[in-house]
Amino acid sequence: MTKRTPNLQLKALIEEKRLPYETVANAVRVVAAESGEVLRTNRSTVEHWICGAQPAGNTPRYLAEALSRLLGRLVTADHLGLSLAAGEDDSIGLSLGPDPVETLTLIGKADVNRRRFLAASAYSVAAAALPLDYVRDIADRAAAARSGAIVGDAEVAAVRDMVRVFTDMDELHGGQHGRSALAQYLMSDVATLCRGRFRTEDARRQMLSAAASGIHLAGWKSYDAGEQGLAQRYYLQSYALASESGVPGHDGFVMRTMSQQGMKIHRAEHCLGLAETGLGRVKGHVDPATEALFHITYAHALAKTGQRQQAVHTVERARRLVDVARDKGDPTPFWAIAWGPVEATVRSRTAKVFDTLGDTRNAAQQYASAAANRPPGTYARIIALDLVAQAELEVAQGGIEQACSTWGRAMDHMEGIASVRTRKAVKNMRRDLSRFRTRGARCAAELDERARDFLSTHR
Repeated sequence: MTKRTPNLQLKALIEEKRLPYETVANAVRVVAAESGEVLRTNRSTVEHWICGAQPAGNTPRYLAEALSRLLGRLVTADHLGLSLAAGEDDSIGLSLGPDPVETLTLIGKADVNRRRFLAASAYSVAAAALPLDYVRDIADRAAAARSGAIVGDAEVAAVRDMVRVFTDMDELHGGQHGRSALAQYLMSDVATLCRGRFRTEDARRQMLSAAASGIHLAGWKSYDAGEQGLAQRYYLQSYALASESGVPGHDGFVMRTMSQQGMKIHRAEHCLGLAETGLGRVKGHVDPATEALFHITYAHALAKTGQRQQAVHTVERARRLVDVARDKGDPTPFWAIAWGPVEATVRSRTAKVFDTLGDTRNAAQQYASAAANRPPGTYARIIALDLVAQAELEVAQGGIEQACSTWGRAMDHMEGIASVRTRKAVKNMRRDLSRFRTRGARCAAELDERARDFLSTHR
């Protein structure tokens, strides 16, 4: 039998803070669960790794992220003395380098080719803090003129139109429709335009901002597929380009998205800082409706961190801004309207605030209002998920008949949607219905049969 070589790099990192092996094992299990994988890592497993055993599958990445969190700095598989498959680099996109377009190309190629090493990558707590520290001066790449493209207002309009088409497709049919096409478009046309020569300084700024919106959508599509690590890498490059564009508030908008991602997957370490800093970037620079989007995300982060009174006060501030916006009718920036009417978005996020604070009745009402405030025939996935959340709150209050009715309406909107999140929502619905089926509730049995059929045809 070949004698294994002890992994001294891994041992040194664990001993740096005298981490108990069970603590490391538990952290690995948590990271794996966030990525949708169940591991049975225990103290003995960690001992085997230190003795030279190679963790299987995606476990080296989970171990690297676990130690990143425990040590408070970014740790990669390479730092652990662990090998990855040829051509796999788990550090791609986990930085804010001088050329986000080049980084986008690397991420996009891996995404288009469905390379599992990025699709299965873990959400990085260390990387979530990067926008908070991103204060360096950004070099103006326009002078480099690395391509022959000459970019003006017409090219900016074309990119915005294409991003809008992909966004509409995303909300009507789910994140998996058009995903590869979007990545290809960003890597080819958009990357070329970002490296071109610009007719004016404003054209440069608007093109980089339009590109950032497209990359943000690519991140959203990865998020919808449950690929949190990949989504985060797209968001970071979107943030870098939005910052480089200098368009007021756009970088803050991406920070807002990153805050929401962290809250969604229960990694709230930097969420309050991201939400608060993002809000600070837009105050006085955007219309009231757009500012309301930032206040409501900040309110959610406050609620997540137990600051109840401040959260409720911030919700009211967001509501007042929506009222002001309704009267003024100011235009909303291109990058802020990707997911439909601002009022509906604010109401949906308000529901999350109330749910976090334990006010289920108000939360359910806000989800219902959010769904009703979106135009018929649009934003099918968002409406469906808001209705699902409403039904879950209704069943928690004992209203099974009402909940089944709401769930049924949600499923009406799910037809033709290719989305991991909607499938997960239906699976959770079946779990919640199970106890009512056994009690003979007819509506629960009928809805469960519909859900079973849906899952069999939406794989």
